Amino acid sequence: MTDATLPAALSYYDTHAITRWLRWGLRAMQQVSPSLALRSAYRLFGTPLPLKWLGRKHTWGPGWQTERWAFEEASLTVYSLPAAADAPCVLLLHGWGGHAAQMLPLAQVLAAQGLRPVLVEMPAHGRSAGQTCNLPQFTRAMEYVSARLLQEGRQLRAVVAHSLGANAAAFAMARGLPAAKLVLLAPPASPRQYTHQFAQVFGLRETVRARLEQRLEAREGIVLTQLEPAAVGPRIRAQTLVVHDRGDRVNRFADGLAYSQAIQNARLVATQGLGHRRILQDPAVLAEVAEFVAA
Repeated sequence: MTDATLPAALSYYDTHAITRWLRWGLRAMQQVSPSLALRSAYRLFGTPLPLKWLGRKHTWGPGWQTERWAFEEASLTVYSLPAAADAPCVLLLHGWGGHAAQMLPLAQVLAAQGLRPVLVEMPAHGRSAGQTCNLPQFTRAMEYVSARLLQEGRQLRAVVAHSLGANAAAFAMARGLPAAKLVLLAPPASPRQYTHQFAQVFGLRETVRARLEQRLEAREGIVLTQLEPAAVGPRIRAQTLVVHDRGDRVNRFADGLAYSQAIQNARLVATQGLGHRRILQDPAVLAEVAEFVAA
């Protein structure tokens, strides 16, 4: 196993000095108490890394409004710019272990187009409360924010999401999130594959990995295959743009391709040399996304 085969958070686990102790501890637990190993692995699986305090360092410029909304047993931090009452909103969502400021370059380009960017920080990320999070919770949070915006009389023009946030956004759109356009930036295709990679990093037995997956599905009331492109794609009616770098070492280019093929009339933009995160800052990508959303 190499770093190139692991998603970002798992690469962080795999290279961090404490990982060998966690791996040793989980392996020992599996020998003594598989149920304790399962509880510990489940907690670790839901902990976003890098740790959320890294997202708190960013200083937001003048004009940005910051709100904290209670959500489930945690909170959401919502950043927005004042705009005309009829300015369409664009919901911007970061990925796993990320934070809202990573979406700021795109937000500023969208604001220049007369749109109102609304950036959301998920539970256990950035300035939001909470210690753990997961993909289904990302989806519920997105639906909650959308409902509040609509209650305020705001029009939701588009959802733009990165990495795991894109996976959640596609699922939310398939469930009827009322946005006319969808932009998926470097989306992952298979949450189930993530559980296998997590198990590799921490030396989990297949029986423990399978129980971890079952616990997540049971607690969230969802089967993970429901979140994959083949399941969500045919139910998405919004105009869709997928942007993915051919050299992405976190989520494979094939993942973005799978979404573009599963969603009717979706357009795929393939970049080169931007990797997983520079795609959020590249002027050509920002212009492409802004043009698509504003049209």
